[in-house]
Amino acid sequence: MSPPPLNFNGLKTYSVFDRHSKVTVDDFAKPVTPNMRMRDFFASLPLQLAGKEFPEFVKRISLSVQAEKKLIIGMGAHVIKVGLNPILIDLMQRGIISAIALNGAGIIHDAEIAMVGRTSEEVGDVIGSGAFGAAKETGELLNQAISDGAAKNIGMGQAVGEALLANNFTYNDQSLLAAARKLNIPVTVHVAIGTDIIHIHPDADGAAIGKTSHQDFKTFCGLVAAMEGGAYLNIGSAVLLPEVFLKALTVARNLGYTVDDITTANLDFIRHYRPATNVVLRPTMGRGRGFHFTGHHELMIPLFAAALLDELENT
Repeated sequence: MSPPPLNFNGLKTYSVFDRHSKVTVDDFAKPVTPNMRMRDFFASLPLQLAGKEFPEFVKRISLSVQAEKKLIIGMGAHVIKVGLNPILIDLMQRGIISAIALNGAGIIHDAEIAMVGRTSEEVGDVIGSGAFGAAKETGELLNQAISDGAAKNIGMGQAVGEALLANNFTYNDQSLLAAARKLNIPVTVHVAIGTDIIHIHPDADGAAIGKTSHQDFKTFCGLVAAMEGGAYLNIGSAVLLPEVFLKALTVARNLGYTVDDITTANLDFIRHYRPATNVVLRPTMGRGRGFHFTGHHELMIPLFAAALLDELENT
């Protein structure tokens, strides 16, 4: 049998006027207005959750940039595919981005942008015939660049950037790797063998891929070792780059470098375990601060860039 219903007549109550509340009208948003400046827009946000944390994040990045500390961007290839290269190139040209770390897919989409001004094949149209990833020019250009890089004892990012510039491709001005090489900004490439289409091409050289990517990992460790007071942003990489960042941070601290007071952030349209633990939480357990912002890259990255430039101009 069911128990008898409780009688609520004896329930103890308190006054809502005396209770602590987490939300007050003082924290509410202010209406947006036409022709609003960026700083006024951010001042109008509610002081809750991301509305409070995003301006704090931008302020921390601004302070580190003004102090000439490193801002390292680790990003998946989707950031390139949604058309954000011009914004990132502008931040590089302004001296704001110090270095970029890519996965293997990043060099593929960036190189195709440089070569033909377009990228990202429709996999569903070609997977049935076995043609997926078999673009001749993409495989030849990148595998040759990697082999040349191995012969010259340089990293994959530098090797590909140099190859793009040497070929003087029509759309080099839209390429992260070409722009970075011109500006002498490090781009490191972190590859998992078998994940990228160029690995199925006949001229792929596993030894060269491993050598140049390992060289880039050592370069990345050096960048992280010099990041005290700076920032690392993970944009659109769910597994590979968060793991690489944590290992690089371990190497730096193991070798005696101080990398404690840092700002980290994960920006992606889905929250994943590894960015949360390996980028946002574990690395900032000292004096640092980690942030999570969930949203579409094509909206969040321009918003971040606009907010940062406004903050830098007005402080």
